[in-house]
Amino acid sequence: MAKVSWKPGNMLYPLPAVMVSCQREGERPNIITLAWAGTICSDPVMLSVSIRKERYSHGIIMETKEFAVNLTTKELVFATDYCGVRSGREVDKFREMKLNPAPSTHIKAPGIAESPVNLECVVEEVRELGTHDMFIARVVAVNVDDRYMDKTGRFDLNSSNLITYSHGSYYTLGEKLGTFGYSVKKNTRKKAKVKKA
Repeated sequence: MAKVSWKPGNMLYPLPAVMVSCQREGERPNIITLAWAGTICSDPVMLSVSIRKERYSHGIIMETKEFAVNLTTKELVFATDYCGVRSGREVDKFREMKLNPAPSTHIKAPGIAESPVNLECVVEEVRELGTHDMFIARVVAVNVDDRYMDKTGRFDLNSSNLITYSHGSYYTLGEKLGTFGYSVKKNTRKKAKVKKA
């Protein structure tokens, strides 16, 4: 098998495609779609989003030091793309995409009601990295859509048709291949030995 060597580039795919909502006091709320987002710590619960300095939402978040990360679904894919290619300086994205602001519990910026999960975030640090600034934020509240709660009270996030972004395209999640830790469970090891034999 041969490999082709390229110059350095962002090829860490797939990524979550998230809509980040933010708002200055007295102004309409805005949404920016990002793929440069990720988990960075579990205790305290923290995540990061990276935004180009020239983007409208960058200035809002720099001033307010808060935002909401909204997970996206197959039903939201059109709005997800639209909110990534249009500027909030020019259009009201909530109105254009018929999305509803959802009141947050710990921050002033709203979440997106149609999203299955809204993560309320408070910025703790901003790192200037070049083309993007990284906003390192603490998650102060999580709001979930009760439509995805099963009969046992478990939140079944994967039933919401989450989408990912990979090299310029959006995809739904595919077939479930395993669960965390399944490779070291006894039953799995026995099956692997049988297949190998």
